[in-house]
Amino acid sequence: MFKLTLVQLTTLALVLLATGHQAVARPGKLRPVESKRLRNDIKRKDLLSGARKLQSLAYATSERNRVFGSPGHKATVAYIQEELRRGGGADYFDVFLQPFTATYAEHSSELAIDDQPTKSVTFTYSPNGEFDGVELVNVANVGCEQADFPAGVEGKIALVKRGTCPFATKVGRAGTAKAAAVIIYNNAAGDVAGTLGSKGPVEEGPFVPVAGVTQDVGNALVARLAAGEKVLIDMKLDGVVEDRETHNVIAETKAGNKDQVIMVGAHSDSVVAGPGINDNGSGSIALLTIAKQLTKYSVNNAVRFAWWSAEEYGLLGAEHYVEQLSQAQKDQIRIYLNFDMIASPNYVLSVHDGDGSTFNEPGPAGSAQAEAMFFDYFKNEAKKPLIEGPFDGRSDYGPFLDAGIAAGGLDTGAEGLKTEEEAKLFGGTAGVAYDPNYHQAGDTVDNLAMEAFEVNAKAIAHAVATYSTSFDSLGPRSTNAKRNVAAAAKKVDHSTHRCGGDLALI
Repeated sequence: MFKLTLVQLTTLALVLLATGHQAVARPGKLRPVESKRLRNDIKRKDLLSGARKLQSLAYATSERNRVFGSPGHKATVAYIQEELRRGGGADYFDVFLQPFTATYAEHSSELAIDDQPTKSVTFTYSPNGEFDGVELVNVANVGCEQADFPAGVEGKIALVKRGTCPFATKVGRAGTAKAAAVIIYNNAAGDVAGTLGSKGPVEEGPFVPVAGVTQDVGNALVARLAAGEKVLIDMKLDGVVEDRETHNVIAETKAGNKDQVIMVGAHSDSVVAGPGINDNGSGSIALLTIAKQLTKYSVNNAVRFAWWSAEEYGLLGAEHYVEQLSQAQKDQIRIYLNFDMIASPNYVLSVHDGDGSTFNEPGPAGSAQAEAMFFDYFKNEAKKPLIEGPFDGRSDYGPFLDAGIAAGGLDTGAEGLKTEEEAKLFGGTAGVAYDPNYHQAGDTVDNLAMEAFEVNAKAIAHAVATYSTSFDSLGPRSTNAKRNVAAAAKKVDHSTHRCGGDLALI
């Protein structure tokens, strides 16, 4: 008897969801969805309850996190899937898990400068290494060009400033120059952290061990080296790298035009350090709450919800999903909206700059209109200020931009520092990170700004109601040729992902 594997079955489910030709059982007679009604269904108590549930799932494990492939994340996936099927959800949504394999890495670092212990951070997928009393050499510019690395860096540790190009490029250039290791220092306040990407060394050269330090530490080292001092480094990087199977959760309304899909997404995984309740339990729970309330209503256009896995390791879940779609399936998605960190404690209310008016990176046709929709909502309905944030592809909307799909989204900021102007608009404290617990153990329920959480969840509900009713406000579809040319020109290295949207830096 012919049998299908799990992967084949999952691929078949994905195709069925996207093709629009399957026979489906539609829910009974329902009231057409309306923005105000759906928004009124979103309650702060439900958002808080969902956030507490995610924290309990993390804290029920020895790891106390929800990093992809961990017991905490597996429990998160099961919880989302179960909640979607409760009540009338099983008759309203097609729900499936999309499996994929991603490379997990966990590292620790120890750093001493001239025998003085110094705080450092690791970069995901850095090789391990141990160095005792190795000389430090400053690298010209920001280490994006091979000529920036002097011949004298061979066998020594390269000091490189963050900025302009991906971390992987800097580390690959150092490998080509035969540096023993790299220290990258920040170009803004706070720690520097990131990923080298899970697909191996870049074409510039082999990866070497790399650690990160603050801007203040880096600037002090540059000054000492410029003065002719000899600086000796002790550094130990240790960790594990392994492949893990994990799952995206996809839910699509059985009803609605399958050739006119609004897709909304948030990532369901956390970092190793903690339970990840703002990053990105906030986005995950907002979407889950909206999905459950949407079952009361009928829709004209299909609504597809996604909870991505392995975002913290380079947008791997969203990237895998988009890679599996045919061009016809991509064309069915009229717009993708992403919500990553929507309850930061020192928050701003920020919309992705889809028209490029502030950050000069406009998205595919429809992206500007989505931004305008959010601005109109915040001004006339929420009665709240809204500012533009980077639209650089460094969250889960990145793979959609690469595919030429219109995109947008909201966030409240991550490790970037709130400005004086932003403090006047939104309150909070200037000179302090939007989320001081970003990627730390303190990202718990107590870290949430519930006002921002509720405001953004209702704004998302408005978007879902608006586009599941009509896409007229997006304007005409762009042609495949135009979309693909624009996407090729814009494609971003997803390994330089940024949760929360702030700091258009690499």
